[in-house]
Amino acid sequence: MTKTVFTNAKLADGLLSDISVESGQITSIEAAGSDTASASVIDIGGDMFVPGFVEGHIHLDTSFYGDTWMPHRPCTNGFDVHERVAFQAENMAISAPMDKRARDQLDLCIGNGTLHMRSHVMVDGSVGLKSLETILAVREDYRDIIDIQLVAFPQSGILKSPGTPELLDEAIKLGADLVGGLDPASFDRDVNGHLDVVFGVAEKHGVDIDIHLHDAGSMGAFTIEEICARTVALGMQGHVAISHAYGLGDLPPDAARKIAATIAKSGVSIMTNAPGNHTFPPVALLRREGVTVFSGSDNIRDSWWPYGDGDMLHRAEIIGYRSGFYTDEELQAAFDIVTSESAKALRLNNYGIQVGSKADFVTFAAACIPEAVVAFPKNRKVFKDGKMVANESRIIR
Repeated sequence: MTKTVFTNAKLADGLLSDISVESGQITSIEAAGSDTASASVIDIGGDMFVPGFVEGHIHLDTSFYGDTWMPHRPCTNGFDVHERVAFQAENMAISAPMDKRARDQLDLCIGNGTLHMRSHVMVDGSVGLKSLETILAVREDYRDIIDIQLVAFPQSGILKSPGTPELLDEAIKLGADLVGGLDPASFDRDVNGHLDVVFGVAEKHGVDIDIHLHDAGSMGAFTIEEICARTVALGMQGHVAISHAYGLGDLPPDAARKIAATIAKSGVSIMTNAPGNHTFPPVALLRREGVTVFSGSDNIRDSWWPYGDGDMLHRAEIIGYRSGFYTDEELQAAFDIVTSESAKALRLNNYGIQVGSKADFVTFAAACIPEAVVAFPKNRKVFKDGKMVANESRIIR
């Protein structure tokens, strides 16, 4: 069994350390200058040494990254999920093959330090299981360099898309890890009926849930309360996430604190990518109330918007910038949202820089974590199971 020591690695506390790795696991952490005579040595040279980033919400099947440029089409009357779904279907019909686009997006994310990912994949009456089958094959090909959870995502609704409840059931059997949902009130116009299907599939197969919720104001808040109530009733605390939850950003402070307490008690996690064109959940308030807040890139250069770089360290900067985070403590919180908090939401085992954890980490030049959040430095080295898988954005396979 070969031991590798990553020497002169700067940890979050600023101390230089030697991290020993054997069989893909961290076996010891000592002050820099330890005995490395019997090990293979990789000198980190004083760079930051942090756990691999966690991409908590992305769409591998719908990005056009690496394809020809797709001009963005605005909705005809403000943000409209139905219209965006229609635009997406039109663009997908003329785009490059899905597996190529998915691979391009994975290479982008891995090159930036993402080693754990949750991707939503369309499963509904419009596409059947074809998209999931494609992404499952891509996941298998990348299994040695990134861990990927797949959500069966009903992009065209559940009740409005014939056959979708049965397809979601089949998707879990096929290999999807979670069941998703989409705007039960505004899209399907039946909160209870929609959630009956989502929680029914989850309960039947013993899988987790991640529901897209774009609805604003009181409609969004009501749906969140319904999801939290079902989560508690079924004993699924810690196994349910709500993605986007734009409506939380519309509430006055007292109402936001009240619903935050409900969310925290239910163990439901909230995902935000802090988009620039919507309200978004009040990150600091939710965290103070004990809610797990995590993040993801969401859409990268697709039919929803032309932005996205697959860099979760940059995403931390966006969250901090839009949340008014200025102190070192606040900037550390932004970093936690794309690392440890996302790992908690995705229920990752053995995550982090500690003895016994998986040797999944990223290195880059920065004086400290707060500086890294505001500067999001590149020139990163990415290690999976202690083996380099990317160097300065180039994938090594």
